[in-house]
Amino acid sequence: MNSTARLAAIHSLDHFALRVPDLNVAASFYEAFGLSVARVGEVLTLKCAGSGHVWGRIVQGASRGLAWLSFGCSDTDYRGLLRQLEASGAQRQDAPREAESGGSWYADVDGNLLQIKVGPKVSPGGRRAVSAPAAERARGVEAGRRAAARVRPTRLSHVLLFSHDVPRQTAFYSEALGLAVADTSLDLLSFLYGQQGSDHHLLAFAKSAQRGFHHVAWDVPGMEECGLGGMQMREAGYHPSWGVGRHGVGSNHFQYVRDPWGSYCEYSANIDFIAAGSDWQSGQHDPLDALCYWGPELPQSFLENSEARD
Repeated sequence: MNSTARLAAIHSLDHFALRVPDLNVAASFYEAFGLSVARVGEVLTLKCAGSGHVWGRIVQGASRGLAWLSFGCSDTDYRGLLRQLEASGAQRQDAPREAESGGSWYADVDGNLLQIKVGPKVSPGGRRAVSAPAAERARGVEAGRRAAARVRPTRLSHVLLFSHDVPRQTAFYSEALGLAVADTSLDLLSFLYGQQGSDHHLLAFAKSAQRGFHHVAWDVPGMEECGLGGMQMREAGYHPSWGVGRHGVGSNHFQYVRDPWGSYCEYSANIDFIAAGSDWQSGQHDPLDALCYWGPELPQSFLENSEARD
């Protein structure tokens, strides 16, 4: 391929899919988190407040792990993306029986299953206004914590995966899918964004002995909702694992909650936005600076790959 030619590029992280050993346990967890959960046959679908889009699919499996990632693109980029995937050496795959029909399926260099399909841009394409915290929008604090509104995420923000070779995965997603590098930390962390306008990262990688699923992040209006989300999960019997804090890379406020299988769901607010055509300067960061600008001490277990442990 001519190095000066424009790469075809995906425009959205359309949805993710996880395999878990118990769909009933999964439904209870995601409903407590604030998502709308429906069961369609042997698949749970995850939607957000005010949107009919399916952001996540949960399917039955012997153990927890990524089932697939689905990326959306325009019809003008679709054929180019398939050519880039073939040129990268990606192997064509059959669609999982639990997936909806359509698109093309490949494996990335770690063996993760990917769907590429034509569809509307669901990852944000324009700069979003920063919402005022809930306490500023309505003086509900005076009414007590029982009056606090239930936290309901508005959309999927990003997914972070483990990889034994972060630079190789970064190169694959850049060259095959047209993602760009927002920031990195040695060979330990990499953050990738969509060049047609996206959050600071749609997809990220952290180094581990083998591939695995670390977390999925859900956008909420502000830091207040991160804190309220942690309280909401604690009262439902789940224990927040890290937060409230603010990441150094991406700048977003966060609250992580460990799921029943050892990975995480994140309430995320006010993440940096990289507009299409912007001259974003990728940086190289100290790992701790990248993860935490302020907040509680990083738990030692946070970057452990529970799939590798299992």
